[in-house]
Amino acid sequence: MKPKRDVGIVGYGAYVPRFRITAAEVARVWKPGQPFGLKTEKSVPGPDEDTVTIAIEAARNAVYRAQVPPAEIKAVWVGTESKPYAVKPTSTIVAEAIGATPEVSAADWEFACKAGTEALQAAIALVGSEMANYAMAIGADVAQSRPGDPLEYNTGAGGAAFIVGPAAESLAVLEGSYSYVTDTPDFFRRQLQEFPEHGHRFTGEPAYFKHITGAAQALMAELGYGPQDFAMAVFHQPNVKFPERVGQLLGFKKEQIMPGLLAGVIGNTYAAATMLGFTAALDTAKPGDRILCVSYGSGAGSDAFSFVVTGAITTRRDGAPKVQEYIARKKMVDYATYARYTGRFGKQDT
Repeated sequence: MKPKRDVGIVGYGAYVPRFRITAAEVARVWKPGQPFGLKTEKSVPGPDEDTVTIAIEAARNAVYRAQVPPAEIKAVWVGTESKPYAVKPTSTIVAEAIGATPEVSAADWEFACKAGTEALQAAIALVGSEMANYAMAIGADVAQSRPGDPLEYNTGAGGAAFIVGPAAESLAVLEGSYSYVTDTPDFFRRQLQEFPEHGHRFTGEPAYFKHITGAAQALMAELGYGPQDFAMAVFHQPNVKFPERVGQLLGFKKEQIMPGLLAGVIGNTYAAATMLGFTAALDTAKPGDRILCVSYGSGAGSDAFSFVVTGAITTRRDGAPKVQEYIARKKMVDYATYARYTGRFGKQDT
């Protein structure tokens, strides 16, 4: 898919909470002396942080890089699995905070871990149809996992925001996108259910790998590209191993694949995971680099995008914090502090 008007990313931003807990510390509480799988740590939202505050920080960084007056942003769309209100939208709070209200479209998007890229697809369509010059798409989440569940070991918190605008102003121009969706029940949470459930045997082959390879192969065929044409490939990072494996299945060399570093040090940030990987790629990309970005969302589906980085990246990415800067400023906490900050055993006054 490609819009009639050429568009791209004119600004981007990320945010990762400062606090971290190791998987070993989670295992100490729930499974002392037993292996805990992938050795990782994850980001933990502070007592005054949630999806809204994370989305606002990422959005402000994107506005700074875009150098676009917020009032000119005509859509603010937030993709998340963990919005703090069941009815009140997150997007209106974010739009108000960055100064985009009142002449703006605002909505919350849902599609598990690809809710953010679903919003990005819509932002591309809005700007590509010339209904607006600028639209913002955000992916933000705080971890949801039952205490002691395998998910608790590596589901973190973070957010990423992209402002889509005309190609002439972009630091990365869109070449095309492709969405691949089926009804595959690998992961779900029913209404009023506090924590999500895994479909276990559906998680890997019929879910993650099938959809990412399906979307990526179709997009590359449509554009006439192969793995050798991309400087970097970013795949959804639910853990450290999956991105590297799916990249190899698609024919990418290990050095091309954005490593599962983010999953290893801040965890699977759900709707923000792929988008954070893309921001990390833009943080180091050179003009002329072509980047493949493929999300995955349970339920199930993938969005694939091909972007070419422009010379504007060299001047506009500085000033706002980079992903690696957020990673480096970490502060470790123990399980008791983590439980208090996240309300694991009931919300506490802080």
